[in-house]
Amino acid sequence: MDKETKEKYIEAVGRRKTSTARVRITEASKANFVVNGKEAKEYFKTEGERRLILDPMVKGLPTGSTKKWSVEVHVMGGGVHSQAEAIRHGLSRALVLSDIELRGSLKTLGFLKRDPRAKERRKFGLKKARKAPQWSKR
Repeated sequence: MDKETKEKYIEAVGRRKTSTARVRITEASKANFVVNGKEAKEYFKTEGERRLILDPMVKGLPTGSTKKWSVEVHVMGGGVHSQAEAIRHGLSRALVLSDIELRGSLKTLGFLKRDPRAKERRKFGLKKARKAPQWSKR
């Protein structure tokens, strides 16, 4: 057994569209964020996506908080932005499991709500989910 499996961690699952993120947080002396074995800065190229995944820790935690978390994420499915939102959802859930006091602030920010919107399936006889072929009277 390696060092990580012995440590006590909190695990939560976050979802968005077809993306699923398994988030594990561990209290650590130095904060770090690993996504699918890569550093978060390496995995998420844009600043907006990096900000999305760190939102629960930046906006959700109280300003005087001294706790530092080591975050390890396994994310699969969907696109990169959808994965970032799934990570935000999972991280928020994990933080609430660690400290129930955070629930109110994370809930008002909307980080605990799973966004259920997904692509609608294509129906028989139509070109897309709702787009029909051009109709002509004669």
